Amino acid sequence: MEALNRHDTSLTEEGRFRLLVDAITDYAIYMLSPEGIITSWNTGAQRFKGYKPSEILGEHFSRFYLEEDRAAGIPERALATAKETGRFEGEGWRQRKDGSRFWAHVIIDPIRHPSGELIGFAKITRDLTERRAAENAIRQSEEQFRRLIQGVSDYAIYMLDPEGNVSSWNFGAERIKGYRPQEIIGRHFSTFYTPEDREAGVPDTALKVARAEGRFEREGWRVRKDGTRFWASVVIDVIRDDDGDVLGFAKITRDITEKMETQRALDQAREELFQSQKMEAIGQLTGGIAHDFNNLLMAVLGSLEILKKRMPQDLSLTSLVDNAMQGAQRGAALTQRMLAFSRRQELHVEPIDVSGLVRGMMDMLSRSLGPLTVIDTSFPVRLPTILTDPNQLEMAILNLVVNARDAMPSGGRIVLRASEEPAPPSKSPLSPGRYVRIAITDEGEGMDAKTLEQAVTPFFTTKGVGKGTGLGLSMVQGLTTQSGGRLFLKSKPGEGTTVELWFPVAIVERGTEITAELPQREQSAPDSLRVLAVDDDGLVLMNTTLMLEDLGHTVFEAMAGSEALDILHKQQVDLVICDHAMPRMTGTQLAQAIRDEWPEMPIILATGYAELPEGAGVINLPRLGKPFSQAQLADAISRVAS
Repeated sequence: MEALNRHDTSLTEEGRFRLLVDAITDYAIYMLSPEGIITSWNTGAQRFKGYKPSEILGEHFSRFYLEEDRAAGIPERALATAKETGRFEGEGWRQRKDGSRFWAHVIIDPIRHPSGELIGFAKITRDLTERRAAENAIRQSEEQFRRLIQGVSDYAIYMLDPEGNVSSWNFGAERIKGYRPQEIIGRHFSTFYTPEDREAGVPDTALKVARAEGRFEREGWRVRKDGTRFWASVVIDVIRDDDGDVLGFAKITRDITEKMETQRALDQAREELFQSQKMEAIGQLTGGIAHDFNNLLMAVLGSLEILKKRMPQDLSLTSLVDNAMQGAQRGAALTQRMLAFSRRQELHVEPIDVSGLVRGMMDMLSRSLGPLTVIDTSFPVRLPTILTDPNQLEMAILNLVVNARDAMPSGGRIVLRASEEPAPPSKSPLSPGRYVRIAITDEGEGMDAKTLEQAVTPFFTTKGVGKGTGLGLSMVQGLTTQSGGRLFLKSKPGEGTTVELWFPVAIVERGTEITAELPQREQSAPDSLRVLAVDDDGLVLMNTTLMLEDLGHTVFEAMAGSEALDILHKQQVDLVICDHAMPRMTGTQLAQAIRDEWPEMPIILATGYAELPEGAGVINLPRLGKPFSQAQLADAISRVAS
């Protein structure tokens, strides 16, 4: 009875085991004979292979293999491996009853009798088609990404290990930095940094920032394999695993040298435009102020001159008048500088031999320097002729030499040289051609970049209060520019300063009238003339009238061009002196109207500068510069009056 109960229990356990195996649907679990014949079949095998037990039991398991695999003997080798090694495991394509394929993971274990005799095989198969498809998709995506990264040529994209050694290298990195993969992989990325950045610890700082903040982004100079430098935009991202440990860094570098240079050129162009607009605005303002100031000085100087002639000869009084006149004359000199800077002063242009002009100035220059400073000259015997105002050029050279002396308070050497040169390189604002270069060099303290940049700005000076107007270099610049040339400054702290004046070589044709001189008269003017004085400024007009009357002339006054024409129709006039800058009708327009009715009428144009319109027809009018003295006025009248 007990034996029978034990047998029933055994059958129950066997039944439970069969139920367990049949209940598994995700695995095909079945038995093979030693020859590979199928002897059992579970529900999972039926589900994804498609065979019912009655259709497959007794069949050879090789029918699940592809025809080419059967021809290659793969089923037999699988059984042989399991028999010899105790296990076979592999993956491959299998086919279902309907002929469709699936990717299978297979395990075959040998089953032996306790005596060691082989009695069959246990075979477990799992359908991994979906997993394999997913893995293939991931692999394909990774391959596409790898090809994408490798194909990028405008960016260097590569990986670093946690210590900063290069672990991957794309084509863009090879193109930008010049290294082949086998030359750089395994080397530290600091190879690409400049020596000064490596000494400053910039590479280590970049990795530390990336570790701490997750990202590092900068721009700076980097070095290629051939030693050349490029301006790089760099991004470093830290890469961590699921636990937060650093696996390495992703590094992206872009060569933006061309972009930087383009931006720099754009910024420079903007700055040059800004400076040009600023200088033009200052020039217009300065010219306008100088013109009005000339009119004021005209009234002051003229009145002082008449006062000095009419007052008692008292030394205490005349010295005061002389001081006032000297101050006004200094003001007139300042307006000349302002007008030269603004290019509104008429230059009395004539051909100049620079060597001869400087030789004639040497005594004056030497006296201006004092005992502590010496001047050396280097001039060819002959230089090509230039066209400019000789008085203005002499004043410019004297101004620059005095500036050089002031830059050396303990004394030193000034070198004044001139030479014929071609136009500087194409980036220069000078037009192509031949130029005469005048250079004044000192051994002074020099100027830093910021001071050098402002040196030509009007009213900027490095001298103490009351020791400079700040218009010297501006005046020189105005002179050179108005003459078709250019002023250049070169200076560094501790290395002195060189100022260069470039004037174009002049081609002077014989018979060409260069300046509008006041015509010479062989006979002196009559003692008394009827003079029409025209000026819109009442103070100037009154002062001019006083001077003329003091010279013995009869004066008719007009404050506008139309008023002057009315007087000419009513009165007999021998001479017209008119201002140029008047509203509604300028002096040149008035002169043209007078010439139309009275062609022989002598006319003098009194002005601080002459901006005569093209085609006015009276360009050669004799001119009298404001402010003028009574003697200059008398001389001008004697030149034009018959």
